[in-house]
Amino acid sequence: MEEAITRLVFQLAAILVVAKLAGEGFERFLKMPAVLGELAAGILIGPFALGAVDVPALGPLFEHLPEAIGGEEAAVPVSEGLWALAQVGSIVLLFMAGLETDLRQFLRYAKPASLVALGGVILPFGLGAGLTVAFGFADSITDVRALFVGAVMTATSIGITVRVLGDLRRLTSPEGVTILGAAVLDDVIGILILTIVVGLGDTGEIVPSEVGLVALKVFGFWLALTGIGILLASRISALLMSFKVSGAAVALALAIAFLASGLAESFGLAMIIGAFSIGLALSGTDLAHALDEPLRAVYSALVPIFFVVMGMLVDVSALSGVVTFGLVITVAAVIGKVAGSGLPALGVGFNPMGAWRIGIGMLPRGEVALIMAGIGLSKGIIGQDLYGVAILMTIITTAIAPPVLALSFRSEAAGARTEPAENEDDG
Repeated sequence: MEEAITRLVFQLAAILVVAKLAGEGFERFLKMPAVLGELAAGILIGPFALGAVDVPALGPLFEHLPEAIGGEEAAVPVSEGLWALAQVGSIVLLFMAGLETDLRQFLRYAKPASLVALGGVILPFGLGAGLTVAFGFADSITDVRALFVGAVMTATSIGITVRVLGDLRRLTSPEGVTILGAAVLDDVIGILILTIVVGLGDTGEIVPSEVGLVALKVFGFWLALTGIGILLASRISALLMSFKVSGAAVALALAIAFLASGLAESFGLAMIIGAFSIGLALSGTDLAHALDEPLRAVYSALVPIFFVVMGMLVDVSALSGVVTFGLVITVAAVIGKVAGSGLPALGVGFNPMGAWRIGIGMLPRGEVALIMAGIGLSKGIIGQDLYGVAILMTIITTAIAPPVLALSFRSEAAGARTEPAENEDDG
């Protein structure tokens, strides 16, 4: 155990150093999100690359461990301790994303956001599943591998979208709020689909009765958790804010996030949905504002570990046979979001410019697709080939969306045909 712990702390030191250096390089020189740098750093130092090189007195720092988690075919090639810390990082990431979401605005734009979200789920899902079958990576449209690729295609990065819109001062614009609400719904629906796919993984085929049971349990728990969280939010906020011990509020808030995540996993729902739901419930409270600075410090330390570990799961050599499929899936991912989300926007009060902004804003897959891909790999639904395809699609869509979205907002032209009176654009 002492040897394992010693190796783990050396690994964490290396991960945090390369994560910050790569993130700085991508943001400062390439003008791209730091998350892409962290992901690239993980690929570089992972067990399939430099991590396999011997280090004096330690051996390979990130040695490939084919039986560390799960069976040999579906292994996550890192230690259980490192994988666990990465999952904690993903919980913190989605909990903070929930806290930063404006619940009132989300509800105000629920109708247009819902239609945009549905389009942003249906078209990408259909394209992803269909192309997986067409290229021979799945036997039929009901194959769990096809369903998995379709599910990953539905993702939209809440964190990256919020970051870009915030930098542009367009978070409260009609397009910004609609993008945010639709991105939240896309991720909830997408991860619910993934949860159902994981539940069907053992049988390898769709059984209608099982789908109905899993869907009922998943949706029921999610609605109950979110509803109870909203009802108790003010009391939870008052209780945690009443503690005088330094750091008590952030520690107890994280405890609630971990509890919600654990309950979500127990009910067959992804942990990150539990974390996001409870964060969303608390978003309008005084506690959310009080947590911003201390929780951001925790975020800065733990979340990069998640992104670097996700990069470590990529076996670059396995991509050689799937590059063509990966590029086709990436093109389909762009079309799926721009058309799938943009066209419905035209029917809910947006002009072509606004629809274009919304379609591009829904494009980056970012951290959500990485979480979903990691779940698929660790559960044995996919192998290294399809995981690599998911990573390639995530990198390209996440890289091209921010500059194109910024360019679309350079024009001062309104994107909404009729802007809601209660909404003011702070741009």
